Amino acid sequence: MRLSIKRFLPKGLFQRSLLIIVLPVALMQAAVTWAFFEQHWQTTTARLSETVAGDVSMVTALYQDAGPGGFDEVARIAFETTGLSVDFREEDVLPTTRRTAFFRVLDRTLRRALSTRLDEAFWFDTTRYPEYVDIRVAVDGGVLRFIAARERVFATTGHIFVIWLFGASALLSTVAILFIRNQVKPIRQLAEAAEAFGRGQDVERFKPAGAREVRQAAHAFLDMRARLKRQLEQRTQLLAGVSHDLRTPLTRLRLQLALMPASEERDAAQRDLRDMETALEEYLAFARGQAGEEPGAVDLVVLCETLSDDAAREGIDIPLDYAIDTLVIHGREGALKRALGNLVNNAAAHGETVRLSVAQNGGRAEITVDDDGPGIAAEDREDAFKPFSRLDESRNANRNGVGLGLAIARDTIRAHGGELRLEDSPLGGLRARVTLPV
Repeated sequence: MRLSIKRFLPKGLFQRSLLIIVLPVALMQAAVTWAFFEQHWQTTTARLSETVAGDVSMVTALYQDAGPGGFDEVARIAFETTGLSVDFREEDVLPTTRRTAFFRVLDRTLRRALSTRLDEAFWFDTTRYPEYVDIRVAVDGGVLRFIAARERVFATTGHIFVIWLFGASALLSTVAILFIRNQVKPIRQLAEAAEAFGRGQDVERFKPAGAREVRQAAHAFLDMRARLKRQLEQRTQLLAGVSHDLRTPLTRLRLQLALMPASEERDAAQRDLRDMETALEEYLAFARGQAGEEPGAVDLVVLCETLSDDAAREGIDIPLDYAIDTLVIHGREGALKRALGNLVNNAAAHGETVRLSVAQNGGRAEITVDDDGPGIAAEDREDAFKPFSRLDESRNANRNGVGLGLAIARDTIRAHGGELRLEDSPLGGLRARVTLPV
């Protein structure tokens, strides 16, 4: 199976943009650093070490030719011509322990050079003195100790190159982070404004910003928002007119029926008139949606308690289960009350036992309405949300309506950024699960 790297890549635009800039810079730094240390610094260090090793070998040979009596002259010549400080330690032996430098390549380079130039046993220490290197060579009668300046043995400018390289990279990365963050911020604001508008919240303070393409997208969003608001306003005005025009003749019909003598025909006509008024209210509620209501803080626990109390006044016992005292979200209280009321009324119409519960699950509020009615088959649950759907075979649903209760409820819940699902209830009937962002 081919291994995909997509799952290892960052998901956010800011992280991806940063990766596009930082990764090439990091690769370039790695290549430049390798080339510098491999081709320049290591070669220079090797040549310096070979020069010092040659000087040590020459001074050792001069001492062995001159003998102990000529050491002072050899030491003077070595200091004047090579800069090496030489000391003869009579009857001394080479140390048996060795301290390794942090950059082991330095020790390896010097050891290789000394091994090539010297036939005698030697020992050196590159860590004891910060500015010097201690080299000792075993000779007849003792040990020759050489003290050489570090810059004569190794190229000491490597760390300066590394500091400049990483310092410049850190500066460039900081500039890139600031620039990319400023470019991503308008995109994030546009996404937040679109999400808020989708939930029906006010986004009047949103203004286009950022690059030209982002501004174009922001202006397109504002134009779309203006068109949708005009359509909603026109629909609301149209519905207000339709409501007024239809209610007037219905009121006259109700009065005329009330003046007619009592009869079975009059009772049937009155029932038909009530059905027409109920259907008209559902049509208007579905088409009106959330128009005219401003969003604000809504306590779902208090809202559910209100629904339970309203049901109790109608003689319906709907107990409320909750583990928290308050659960506040941002939304339209009236719209949410109508949506949850539809779910409660639907459960009460089709089951003898109804249970309402509210809880918080992470960053989501969760409300469930359970009943012990006949339920809805899993394959028919999505159809139950379609407007004017009547699932008579499964639950004899919407016996007193036209099939808009669940459609209105889901439309309202989704407008608040949530979701409504139908599931099997522990009571044996149907469970309506509502989730909303906290």
